[in-house]
Amino acid sequence: MEAYQSRSLKYSQELTKTKTQYNTISLLRLASILLFLILGYYYLKESKMWFLGLSIFFLIAFFLLMRWHTKLQFQLKMGEALRSINTNEIAYLENNQLPFEKGEEFIDFHHPYAYDLDVFGNHSLFQNINRTATYIGKKTLAQQCVRLLPNEEILRNQDAIKELSGQLDWRQEFLALAKISQDSQQAYETILKWSTYNSKPLSKISVGVSMLSPLLFVGFAVAYWSTSNMVYLNVLSFIFVFNLAFLGRFMKRMQLEMAHSTNIDTIISHYGLLLQKIEKEDFKAEKLIDLQKQLIYQNETASVHLKQLASLFSSMDTIQNLITGVLFNGTFLFNLHIFKALILWKNQHAAALEEWLAVMGEFEMLNSLANVSYNNPDFVFPELNTKYEISFSNLSHPLLSKKNRVGNDIDFQPQSFMILTGSNMSGKSTFLRSLGINMVLTGMGAAVCATKANVHPMPVLVSMRLSDSLSDSESYFFAEIKRLKQIRDELDHRPAFVLLDEILRGTNSDDKRSGTIEVIKKVIAKNALGAIATHDIEVCLTTKEFPDSLINKCFEVEIRDNDLHFDFILRDGICKNKSATFLMKKMGVI
Repeated sequence: MEAYQSRSLKYSQELTKTKTQYNTISLLRLASILLFLILGYYYLKESKMWFLGLSIFFLIAFFLLMRWHTKLQFQLKMGEALRSINTNEIAYLENNQLPFEKGEEFIDFHHPYAYDLDVFGNHSLFQNINRTATYIGKKTLAQQCVRLLPNEEILRNQDAIKELSGQLDWRQEFLALAKISQDSQQAYETILKWSTYNSKPLSKISVGVSMLSPLLFVGFAVAYWSTSNMVYLNVLSFIFVFNLAFLGRFMKRMQLEMAHSTNIDTIISHYGLLLQKIEKEDFKAEKLIDLQKQLIYQNETASVHLKQLASLFSSMDTIQNLITGVLFNGTFLFNLHIFKALILWKNQHAAALEEWLAVMGEFEMLNSLANVSYNNPDFVFPELNTKYEISFSNLSHPLLSKKNRVGNDIDFQPQSFMILTGSNMSGKSTFLRSLGINMVLTGMGAAVCATKANVHPMPVLVSMRLSDSLSDSESYFFAEIKRLKQIRDELDHRPAFVLLDEILRGTNSDDKRSGTIEVIKKVIAKNALGAIATHDIEVCLTTKEFPDSLINKCFEVEIRDNDLHFDFILRDGICKNKSATFLMKKMGVI
C-alpha cells in the first residue's frame, strides 16, 4: 500500500511539472510561428536579409518546439496512466472499489467451473486479478483462467511471475504503455485481418511504370527549370495526369487493403513500444527469455518491424487528403510506392505478426499474476507432485479481504474425497470456492492463498451454482443433471478435482439422498479428489462403507447471547448444531 501511495504522489508531482512545461512550450510554439510570419512579411516588404534570417530561425524553432511538444504530450499521457494505475491499486487494496474490467464477455455457462466459481463477471476472479489494457492481453488472461497448464509450464510460469513480481517499475510502465494505446478488439482484429488478407504483388510492368514515370517527371521538371521551354511543361502536365490515371487503376485494391484501418498506425506504433519494452529488459526466468526470443525475426526485433509498418500506414493516409494526395501522386506516385512497400512488408512479416502480439498478451497475463503475488506477499507458490496428492495449509479464498479471511488446513490423503456438512452461513460454499479458486490459480502458475501448498494439478469440475437456461427451456434440475453427466464423462477420461454443493435440490429428499450417494460412489470409483457439501446427515454415513476414500468434515455454529456465531473453522466429523430453526424463531417466522 505504501509503495502505491508514494508512487501516486510522485507521479502527481511529475505531472504538475510536465503540464507547466507543456503549456510553456505551447505558448512558445505559437509565438515562434507568429514571429516567422511577421518577419517574413517584413522581408518581403523591405528585402532585408536579416529579416529572412530571423524568419528562418523561428521556423526552425517552431519545428523543434513541435517535437518537444509531442514528447511532452507523450509524457503527460504516461504520467496520467501511471498515476491512475497506482490510485486504482490503492482503491482496490482499501476495498473501496474494483476499477478493473470484469470480463463478462468471457462468461460460459457450460464451462466445467468458470460460472460456478465466478471466474468472470462482477466481483469475479478475473476482475480482481486483471491488470491488462490491450485486447490480446485481456483475452490471454481470460483463456489462462479456464485451462490447466502442464506441470512443466506451470513451473515456468511460477518462475516468470516471481521475477516480474519484484519489478514493479517495469510492470507499471508496461501497463501504462498499454493503457495509452487505447487498444480495442476491433483494432486488434483489423490488424490480423489485414495481415491474413491475400495481397498479390504488383506486376513487373506496373512496378516498371511506377519507377520510370516519376523519374521522367523529375527529368522534364529539371529541363523546364533550366530552359523555360513550354514543351517540357506540357510534357510535365501529361505525366502528371498520366500518374493520377495510373494510380486510379489500383485505387480499389488500395481501398480494400486499407479498409477499417483508421488510426491503425497509432495502434501499431504503441504495439511496437510495448514489444520494445519487452526486448530491452534483461530477464532471468526461462519463460521470459523464450518469449523475448520470439521477438527476433529476420535478424531484427519485432518493434523495429512494427515501427516500419506504422510508418507505412501513416504515409498511406496522405491519400485521404485531396490536395496532398493529388500533388504527391501526380508527381511521384507516392501512394503506389507505399502500397508496394505494404504488400512487401506483409509478405515478409505477416506470418510472425500474430505471434508477436501473442507474446505481448502473454506478458500482460504474467504481469497480472505477478501483481497478485506483489499485493499478497503472504501467498505461496504451490509445490507440484504427480502422486494425486493435494494439501493446503491455512487455505482461504484469495478474493476475501485479509481482515475477513479464516484459513483452514486440508489434506486429501489418505482419504481423497470429503463429505462436508454445516448449517447455512457456516462457510461450506465459501470453503468449496476457496478450494476451487486456489486449484485454478495453481493450474495457471499463480500464487495461492495459503501458507503452504503441495498440489497435483488436476482439471477442476464443479456443480455449485447452475442457473435455469431459459433459452434452452431447461429447468435448474435438468441443467444440474447435465452438469453431473458432464462431470462423469470427464472422469471417464482422467481423474479430476470435483466440487459439488447440495446437488439434486430439485427432487424429493429420499430421491436426493439416494442420488447423492450414488454420485459420490461413481466419483470416487473414478479416482477423483474433491469435496461435496450436503445437509443430509445420512449421506455422511457413506464414509463407513468407503473409509479409505471418504472422510467427514464440518463447519459448526454456536448460539451465544441469543445470537449465532460462526468461526468458519473446518473440523473433523459431522455437523451437530443447526441454525435454521433458531434463526426463524428469532425473526418471528415461526
